[in-house]
Amino acid sequence: MRSANDPPTSQSRLVLSEYQTNNVLRHLKGRLFYLLCLLGSLVGILLLVTLLNDIRQDGFHYMSKHFFTNFPSRKPEIAGFHGAIMGTLWVMGIVAITSFPIGVGAALYLEEYAIKNKLTSLIQTNISNLAGVPSIVFGILGLQLFVRGTIGYGPAICIGEQCGFGRSVISGALTLTLLILPIVIVASQEAIKAVPPSIREASYGVGATRWQTVSSHVLPQAMPGIMTGMILALSRAIGETAPIIMIGALTFVAFRPEGPLDPFTAMPIQVLNWISRPQAAFHELAATGIVVLLITLLTMNAIAVLIRIRLGQSGAR
Repeated sequence: MRSANDPPTSQSRLVLSEYQTNNVLRHLKGRLFYLLCLLGSLVGILLLVTLLNDIRQDGFHYMSKHFFTNFPSRKPEIAGFHGAIMGTLWVMGIVAITSFPIGVGAALYLEEYAIKNKLTSLIQTNISNLAGVPSIVFGILGLQLFVRGTIGYGPAICIGEQCGFGRSVISGALTLTLLILPIVIVASQEAIKAVPPSIREASYGVGATRWQTVSSHVLPQAMPGIMTGMILALSRAIGETAPIIMIGALTFVAFRPEGPLDPFTAMPIQVLNWISRPQAAFHELAATGIVVLLITLLTMNAIAVLIRIRLGQSGAR
């Protein structure tokens, strides 16, 4: 029998030496991986700073009250962003109203009510695949379904003598709703999955029905994640250009939409219109529009963070 005070044998010294060597190699690999990740992050941050600096140099030349109150013009010194801002507000308002109940309802059904079988697995797979479909495909679908009011066969959506909603606010909003619905559904499902099963079991244990459990316990607990995913999905939709171009949003609008059936333009479309002109002054106007769009996106992301924190604190109580 060997005691703890006996000197180590040659075999134990060999094992100890091998362990120390492997330990050093593991730490070295960890540091190298850390430096690689840091380098990747710094490259992205450097590109973002370079882009923001380039926009900053030209983007504040036309930043004034008139830029927000005037409509587009052929004269850059009096051109404004008002029509694009109002069109974007109209579109995003309708997108939020339509996508939230449909997306959250679909997620609740798939997670809390649907039987786990091949059909629900197929639906889940298709939703995940739709989240990666290029946005131009949704633009083609929106052109056919909402602008023209038909899918090529069967009944058509007609208002009076006109079939479809035309190139209007509602067509753009419904097209963008189709675009972000898979994202909203997937984000809502992940938030619902994160709710501990013990909360459901405790609710069922005191005699609550499934709807009472979902509405009073699961949904409030999942709401921070749902709202975060919803606002981030809206942030993607507000910057989309291809679907809006596909449904025929106007590039020059000297008015603001007054209803969902009015023609419209959006901020990305107006920026594209200005940047496509040869005069340098319009390029500076486009840079100012990009600044406004970036501020809008950052504001929406900040709101998502605040809502998540606020609802998380409410749920903790």
